[in-house]
Amino acid sequence: MNALTALVHEKMADRPKLARMFEKCLSNTWNTTIKRKPDGTTFVITGDIPAMWLRDSTAQVRPYLMLASEDEQIADMIQGLVERQFAYIELDPYANAFNETASGQGHQEDQTEMNPWIWERKYEIDSLCYPIQLSYLLWKNTGRTDHFNESFVKGVNQIIDLWTLEQNHESHSNYRFQRVNCPISDTLGRQGKGALTAYTGMTWSGFRPSDDACEYGYLIPSNMFAVVVLRYVCEIASGILGDTKLEASAKQLSEQIDEGIRRYGIVDHPEFGTVYVYEADGLGQFNIMDDANVPSLLSIPYLDYTGADDPVYANTRRLILSSTNPYFYEGKAASGIGSPHTPSRYIWHIALAIQGMTSINEEEQKDLLSLMEQTDAGTDFMHEGFHVDDPGEYTRPWFSWANMMFCEFLLMRCGIKVKRG
Repeated sequence: MNALTALVHEKMADRPKLARMFEKCLSNTWNTTIKRKPDGTTFVITGDIPAMWLRDSTAQVRPYLMLASEDEQIADMIQGLVERQFAYIELDPYANAFNETASGQGHQEDQTEMNPWIWERKYEIDSLCYPIQLSYLLWKNTGRTDHFNESFVKGVNQIIDLWTLEQNHESHSNYRFQRVNCPISDTLGRQGKGALTAYTGMTWSGFRPSDDACEYGYLIPSNMFAVVVLRYVCEIASGILGDTKLEASAKQLSEQIDEGIRRYGIVDHPEFGTVYVYEADGLGQFNIMDDANVPSLLSIPYLDYTGADDPVYANTRRLILSSTNPYFYEGKAASGIGSPHTPSRYIWHIALAIQGMTSINEEEQKDLLSLMEQTDAGTDFMHEGFHVDDPGEYTRPWFSWANMMFCEFLLMRCGIKVKRG
């Protein structure tokens, strides 16, 4: 890590605060959230919550992939995380966050099928996408393939079976989730089944990557992410495993989901033209908005679903970076995308990083990096959300996902990127 930090300091010689922020964020995640276990696996806490999210843990280690090809310790750490992620998926593919041991910590009172390993059992498509993505990126950035083992194959087949079942959530699924004495965004209606849906070819999600309940059951950016990682599975099954059955099942499901996105996830907007919607139900209802958490509509090129030059994405980007998106905020200190997960008029650093990494305009990238530098509230760290008028008002002082998204964006500005193919 010292060499990468030195390179950033060199590239950002005229921006010492940015270089200092990078060094602190990178080392903070390594020193405070990552724990190697005696069995060779890796446990990664999200920061101020002592549990491991499948989503967050992947995003937290992603910038380290740029070092993994030359540093065996880092590569081993990432491979150990993949192993633990798939072990957790085998325990329960519907869970989004897990304990380090079978300690019974977390939301054990939720009305769903809990066990002592599970911190929270909010079912989110992206929780299953991220471990596949990390496995693929580990291969592409290091050449390693030994993590494509029996546990990986079993886990991927489990994911495909679940996503296939949840194409028919209304008639086939036994998943239920209810939480009492909580905001409505923390629980599912209809006795834990969620809002009514019809078959679309897409796969159902109970919750968004914010851990907030979906308003409509087909979360478009998460389905896009599923299409991408299923294509990764096809490549792994063909090129590494020689598993024609797995390749065929992944290909079939990716095509069904993608067709569903094309039919139900795109609408004509009177001002912005043809755009992607955030959620749909297959019954004619949909949500035009975006949320700061990834996967998001803003992150579509980052996910590799389409390029930034996709006309539908370009239209969607203009929409979600405008007041038409109810979670786009403008204020005295900043403008950007927030989330119903945090108070009104709070912008997320994650969304600013994604806006920068998906921009095709260098001036916009520079402005966003400067904005992140100016809104750290003097801490040298990123936060979950901050007030558009006062960055000193922020949520979550220790949020590793945001720190590492900043690191990845800054590295991109330095000409260093994760290999994605």
